[in-house]
Amino acid sequence: MNQTEMREPTMLVLTSLAGGRKHGYALIADAAELSGGRVRLKVGTLYAALDRLAEQGLVAVAGDEVVDGRNRRYFDVTAEGIEALRSAATRLEANAAAARARIAEWRPRGIAGQAQLRSA
Repeated sequence: MNQTEMREPTMLVLTSLAGGRKHGYALIADAAELSGGRVRLKVGTLYAALDRLAEQGLVAVAGDEVVDGRNRRYFDVTAEGIEALRSAATRLEANAAAARARIAEWRPRGIAGQAQLRSA
């Protein structure tokens, strides 16, 4: 997986699974919690993403069980998934550090700077 292409929902799924194996609905709840409620994964979207991540070797099926007559499939992150997550986190940290440095250096410049300050 090209790490520049890892989207937030994928990162949240891998982050959630880094905390331990989970079934789909637990992943949905954890992704919402990890994102402060900003990301609400839909069931179909989640399972399509899990299938894609499994094909890429980043997650694996970790078992099934029947609870209240319903099948629960559990997933876990692989070593390759942890490495992909580590790489994506490192890239985001570097980008955030560069952004914070530029923000700290920024000073209003002319008319455009004044308009930007008023709209903030």
